[in-house]
Amino acid sequence: MKKVLLKGLENEGPGDIVGSVAGETDVNPDVLGDIDISSGSATVEVENGKAGEVAEGLESNGVGSTEVSAEVLEESQEKVSENKDIQEYVEEYTELVEMERREEMRQHEEEIRKLSGRKREEKGRAILYLRGRDKGESIEGYRVKFMRNHKGEELPETEITVGDLVMISKKDPLRDDNPTGTVIEKTNYSVTVAFDGKPAGFVFSKDLRMDLYVNDITYQRMKDALEKLPEAEGELGRLRDIFTGVEKPEQPEKEIEDWFNEDLNRSQKEAVRKAVGSEEVHLVHGPPGTGKTTTVIEVVQQYIREGKSVLATADSNIAVDNMLESLLDRDVDAVRVGHPARVTPKLREHTLDALVEENDKYRESQELREKAFELKDKQDDLTHPSGRWRRGMSDDKIKELAEQGRGSRGVPQKKIEEMAEWLEIQEEADELFEKSDRLEDEAVDEIIESMDVVCATNSTSGSELMEGKQFDAVVIDEATQATEPSCLIPITHGKEVVMAGDHRQLPPTIKNQEAAEKGLEETLFKRLVRENPEIKSMLTRQYRMHEDIMEFSSQEFYSGDLEADSSVAKHTLEDLELDQGAVDGSWKDVFDPGEPVVFVDTSDIEAPERIRPGSTSKYNPGEAEIVEELAENLIDAGIEEEEIAVISPYSDQAELIDRNLDRENLEVKTVDGFQGREKEVVIVSLTRSNPNQTVGFLEDVRRLNVTLTRAKRKLVVVGDTETVSAHQTYRNFIGYVERNGLISRPHQG
Repeated sequence: MKKVLLKGLENEGPGDIVGSVAGETDVNPDVLGDIDISSGSATVEVENGKAGEVAEGLESNGVGSTEVSAEVLEESQEKVSENKDIQEYVEEYTELVEMERREEMRQHEEEIRKLSGRKREEKGRAILYLRGRDKGESIEGYRVKFMRNHKGEELPETEITVGDLVMISKKDPLRDDNPTGTVIEKTNYSVTVAFDGKPAGFVFSKDLRMDLYVNDITYQRMKDALEKLPEAEGELGRLRDIFTGVEKPEQPEKEIEDWFNEDLNRSQKEAVRKAVGSEEVHLVHGPPGTGKTTTVIEVVQQYIREGKSVLATADSNIAVDNMLESLLDRDVDAVRVGHPARVTPKLREHTLDALVEENDKYRESQELREKAFELKDKQDDLTHPSGRWRRGMSDDKIKELAEQGRGSRGVPQKKIEEMAEWLEIQEEADELFEKSDRLEDEAVDEIIESMDVVCATNSTSGSELMEGKQFDAVVIDEATQATEPSCLIPITHGKEVVMAGDHRQLPPTIKNQEAAEKGLEETLFKRLVRENPEIKSMLTRQYRMHEDIMEFSSQEFYSGDLEADSSVAKHTLEDLELDQGAVDGSWKDVFDPGEPVVFVDTSDIEAPERIRPGSTSKYNPGEAEIVEELAENLIDAGIEEEEIAVISPYSDQAELIDRNLDRENLEVKTVDGFQGREKEVVIVSLTRSNPNQTVGFLEDVRRLNVTLTRAKRKLVVVGDTETVSAHQTYRNFIGYVERNGLISRPHQG
């Protein structure tokens, strides 16, 4: 195909161009391919041999009533145009990443600046009055144990936990050179932190402060991935061209005769065939409960059968651990790369850090490193060759003078000899460190190359440890919860990519509103679905919800394509032996097992929303009281706390309900915090109730989709129908419940 460039378009679209070719030239419009329009110009693909006629005809006759210029692009011109598109893509996303980085830093620094250390400690985001104790080096890094100044004093309640990045400061928490490290151990009395190298000396003193910190390195890894794209060649170049719209993906399908998981359903098998056959990019669209990760694991195993190396990633540590656990259950040789503190404890034996300790080369590297440190300890008793004693002398000059037994220009012979010895020790130590690093790299490479699958977060796949490592295939789970630049980090390590996710559920959280509006919120998965729907496979059978719970989301968000598997289609609370006699009379209708979906309408009672001073969230005491009663009735009727969840879109409402319920094993979460989870019974508090019928961020109906698809057997939604029905989708849901479930209307007591 050749390309014709049209300039001077006004409001014309692809249809106008096709119509003009058909009406104003002697060329059959069937010879036209893709038409890309941008800022008054269009690039039109035309079959070889016809491009000149199309250009001449449109140049003479225009498009519609608009005069245009038209020219056939030569290959060199096409390449320049493509490179410009790619460069613009890289620059655009680099700026969006930087905007997000600056916003996260701003929020972090603003809170430190606004709040006193004591206030941040009360919020759980800092710990004051600490002293540091040197615990030496380990595989995790240089360890320092932090305790209160006063021996035996317990630490306060804190959000800081294992795996978090923290910053240590003495007087000024906003200093640029304050050291940061990862929490590797936490008790009631201490927090142990691993640093990349030995931290500054003040870290081992008293009156220290520890703050939760922003992990800046992830942003840098996104930028690094973007920078690789313009010069990429081969398979990565082809993937880049697909992502930037320069090329269209092909979608072959592979015949698979032997399945590792014989229980896969038809839609899952079709997705696997297309994913494995793609050789470029394929998208597995997995609505709630459809076994998306199960499908991804089959894709990975089919790749392994073909002898392909696989990098399996996700944006969150939990999602990566889920994949790793599933792979290990199927006897796949897999290793988890990443800080062990961020890995589920039962999986830590499968981390690279744990496995490398059994490697002979690694053990030798640590012995050499230990010898190097022992040598460097000897330097403490010698004169360091700097400042007043060096006096501009080169290393060779110092050694020469020492050999001759001479001093120099006011530097005594003894100082010269000590500096020479210091230099000799440094050279020997450097040589040991270099050999140690080489052996450690070889040990790591041996382990990674011996594994069928390497599992890591998107960010960790861009770590120094993974630099230069290439894989035949990259598989990204939960791709719709990761930004496009985040997904590019692992993609730069691969030749083909499979992404799994659901763009009908919540997108990644973006802190900078402008960056979100400019495109950072739209994931690579969602964009590719929009631009290339033919490379998507949708899973259609779900294994979680009663069919009545499923059906509204199926119709509203998935074109009615979902079906409930027979194992869950009819399951209800009756299967859990609910004791209805223990349910308070006013709530018996709500917990009727024959009604899997219930809406408790608060519009007839006094239950207005409220807002706390200084908060952007909302809470509703009236709704909270109803939710608490419903939860307590369920527990009294024999439903275990672990089988119940309470969800609200608003964090202040979730905190209020959690505080009042005070049930250790009953989860109360925001919608965002419960994505990917499921429970037998889910009670939802919509919270909004106001005379203006304002629904706020409930307008993002993806949040509603997540909310309604967490329950297996019983879904109870509590809300004000008069307020929320101002939004069409909520009005549709209330209508659905009226037809297929139960609307319960409590009255003011």
